[in-house]
Amino acid sequence: MLSMCTTKNRFPATYVALPSIIEEQPHRVGFYLATEEYIARNFPEGSYLYSWVLPEPVAMIGRNQVLHQEVNLDFCKEQNIHLLRRKSGGGTIYGDSKNIFWSLITSDGSVEDIFAQYTQAIVDALKNVGIQAQISGRNDILLPDGKKICGNAFYRIGNRCIVHGTMLYDAELDKLLGALTPDKEKLKAAGVQSIRSRVGFLKEHTHYTIPELRTALTKYLTKKQIRITEEEISEIEKIEYLYYEEKRLHGHIINEGPVYSARIEGCGRIEIRFVLAGTYIKEVQLTGDFFENTDARQVFQQALNEVIFSKKDILDAITKHHPEEAIRGLSFESLTSLLELV
Repeated sequence: MLSMCTTKNRFPATYVALPSIIEEQPHRVGFYLATEEYIARNFPEGSYLYSWVLPEPVAMIGRNQVLHQEVNLDFCKEQNIHLLRRKSGGGTIYGDSKNIFWSLITSDGSVEDIFAQYTQAIVDALKNVGIQAQISGRNDILLPDGKKICGNAFYRIGNRCIVHGTMLYDAELDKLLGALTPDKEKLKAAGVQSIRSRVGFLKEHTHYTIPELRTALTKYLTKKQIRITEEEISEIEKIEYLYYEEKRLHGHIINEGPVYSARIEGCGRIEIRFVLAGTYIKEVQLTGDFFENTDARQVFQQALNEVIFSKKDILDAITKHHPEEAIRGLSFESLTSLLELV
């Protein structure tokens, strides 16, 4: 067994201990991401590490991703899965109370160098407790059977760098599978057919509980400790608030949504195309050989503008405004069927 962390420069790090009330009553994910930012902006030069667990499930999308393309919005609402956009790049992750999250705040450097040091330190720490792990690609950690147990992401704040990762001890697999809608090409590139066949769980490879594993890994990865004060908590909560802004979550990237088209008896051919700003409907385009009772495009635009692109939100808007009445022969049932809402 290894006895000490051998990764140079950034490890062993200084462990950041959160007040006991935070450990006893875990906060929402935004709090822990805000803590990263606070440390990066206010702590002296050095490397700082802390781990955290969550009280609720979350689907966390990357900085540049489009929400509705990555997660099943309706499923997440039904299952009370919290949604959040982080500031780091990379793909969407699902996390819940059975995962261990890690945050490293360190000095500036190249992405490749920092990822390499961080992932190597985590792998060494896992091996130190008897879990055989290996680095894969740019930021993943796998078990010997090739199943992924840890994904990591990176971003910068000023002259500080932040790496955070999700360690899969266990998970509510049904929620994980229902929440995420992964890029099939990405799965294909990883040599797997589904998320289920790709993920692995640490509980199957160790007798440690989650608290025991956190303690053992922390002891290996850090050399001293600093504690967040009550006064600093209030400053962190001010940053946390910004993570929950709706506009931030749904994004601003202009993209084309799906096109829905059909020939409807008594109405004619109709095609509805959406233009999205992030996950908000920005524009509704109508084409076809239908007849209008009034300016249909304007009516649809007013009914669906700024509506979140999810089945439930679109159905609610149509039920409230009835834009189908602007097109001769188009019924509520035909429109909801066309848009695959029923």
